Order: sequence, then structure tokens, then C-alpha cells
Amino acid sequence: MESLLRNWNGESVIIRFDRPSGAWIIIAIHSTFLGPAIGGTRMKSYPNFKAALEDALQLAASMTYKFAAADFPSGGGKAVIALPSSFDIHERPSLLRHYGTLLKQLGGLFQAGPDVGTSPADMDIIAETGAPFVFCRTPEKGGAGGSGKWTALGVFHGMQAVCKQLFDNESLRERVVMVQGTGSVGHPLIELLLKDGAEVLFSEVNQTAIQHFRDKLKLPFVPPKRVYDTPCDIFAPCALGGILNKDTIPRLKCTAIAGAANNQLAEPTDAVRLMKRNILYAPDFIISIGGAMAIIGIERMGWSTDEARAKVNSIKQTMLRVFKLAKDDHITTDAAAKRIVDSRLSRTESK
Repeated sequence: MESLLRNWNGESVIIRFDRPSGAWIIIAIHSTFLGPAIGGTRMKSYPNFKAALEDALQLAASMTYKFAAADFPSGGGKAVIALPSSFDIHERPSLLRHYGTLLKQLGGLFQAGPDVGTSPADMDIIAETGAPFVFCRTPEKGGAGGSGKWTALGVFHGMQAVCKQLFDNESLRERVVMVQGTGSVGHPLIELLLKDGAEVLFSEVNQTAIQHFRDKLKLPFVPPKRVYDTPCDIFAPCALGGILNKDTIPRLKCTAIAGAANNQLAEPTDAVRLMKRNILYAPDFIISIGGAMAIIGIERMGWSTDEARAKVNSIKQTMLRVFKLAKDDHITTDAAAKRIVDSRLSRTESK
């Protein structure tokens, strides 16, 4: 773990042990160059503390890339609440309030929203002790609600850029799209795709969701083990990260990848593997910023929903810029996107 922290290029890590619940609270602040660090709160069990810390560090860096790529005035951070295997669900409200107290003590250095394992209702509880440094509270508590529909909208616009790049037409009509994960982002993304005339396949592990999309909406269901072997135009990972790796990439039968999952590449060289296979990759830290950008804009900057929609639409132009840079300089789209990010962060540092 010492080498993990030493080799990380972020600013600071705050670690607290919540003794009543047995949970570890990790807040990784990667960058405050563009503004206060903002990121989601991931709550789940991990194999060990090192895995939780590594997840927090990687996700925090991803948030920096997202905001910098969008030229948005926020820094990147992430919170991970690592639950013990014996976690008592009755301890959850108290644990969330203790986490809120920590946010309050940090005085805005890190500002939190929901992520995997947390919801707007949880943000309401966290805000009891952590306000005003909490985003995505429920509308009943004065917040803008969940960010999933906004993230999905950004991914949809990113897919339009993919279609423009590949087919010279941004319409998704009759394009076959495989959506992996039908949760808070995958579900509204599927609705947008169907509205635009796409042919949607889906993969999911939750039986209730499978029944909804397969039996009610009559969408083709792809078992998780067959996801990477199923032909499609666009593969949209909308679950957990690390799914694009040396084992899965050779199996892919898609033309492009554009999804909301964070840290989709298991390692940087996976971008090269995709390029060698002529699979166009839409970097996840470019395409998935819509939710954070819209919610922060609405709750902190006074944007109307129309203004938020217009800002999220800009993801399309950013993605096209990434594709052009990658093509012109013969580099991966991941490298092109990071070049844009580095340029904006360096510009900010030098001021």
C-alpha cells in the first residue's frame, strides 16, 4: 500500500475507520487545480483494504480527467466506503452521518455525490451532517435528484459522435447497440437509444431487470458470459470497470466502444490493443461526465434544465475533437483525450 500511495500522482488521501460499523472511509483528492475536488461516494465490500484504496485512487484520477476534458471548474476526487463482510445494515444511517461529519470537517475540500452503492436518498442522510458539501439530494430535500439520466444523455451524445466518425451520420437508427448493465445509467440510455431507432441488446445479472427488459420490452437478452462474443455496432459498458483487457479484447465483435462505466481499460496498453483491432474507443472519462456536470451546474451554478442539456450536448464535440486528434497524430483515442486533459491542467497550473 505504501508503494501504491507513493506512485499515485494525486494530492492527498484521507482515511478514517468507523469503529461502530467496522467500515473504512477513504477520500482520495486527486486534483484541485480547476476547483474543489468533487466525486461520487462508492459503498461496497472489497476483498481487502488495499483493493478499496486502489479503487479510490483510480476513480479520483478519472474524475480529474472528466472535469478537465469538459473544461469544467471542478477538481477530481472520490470517496470509497469499504464495508466489512459482516456489515450490519442497521448501522448504515449512522455510518452515512459519520461520513457527512468528515465532509463537514474538510470544509469543502471534497464535495460528494452518489456512486455505486449509494443513492440520492443516502445523500439526504449524509447532508444531515455534511451539508452544504453534498450533491444529488432528492428533490424533496432541495436537490436535483439522481445523475443517471444526465450521464446517459452524455453517453448518447458520445455515441452520436462515434456514428459520425465511423458512418458519417450521427443517427443511431438501425445501429446495433449492446448495453452491459441496466442500472441508473443503462436504463435511461436504453430509452434514448430506442427512441432514436437503435436495435438494442442488453446484458444484466439482476433477475428483476432481466424480466423487465426481456419480457416487458421484448429486448434480446445476452447472458454475461456471451457479451464479448456477440456482434454489434457499439458496445456500451455501463456496469463496473476493468472489463476491457487482454482476455476480453480479442473476443470483441463490435466496431466501437462507448459506455458509462468508469475505468473501462484494465491497463493503459489496452487502448493500443483496441486500436490494433480497429475498434473505436470513446474514452470513458470523456463520455461519462454528463451526470456530474449537469447536477453541479443545476445545484451550484443555477443552470436551468435547458442549459444543463446544452452543456451535456457539448460532449459530442469534445469526442469528435478526440477522434480527430487521434487520427491526425496516429495515437490512441485514450492518449488523445489525456493530451487534451494535460493541456488544460498545465494551463491552469501556470496561471
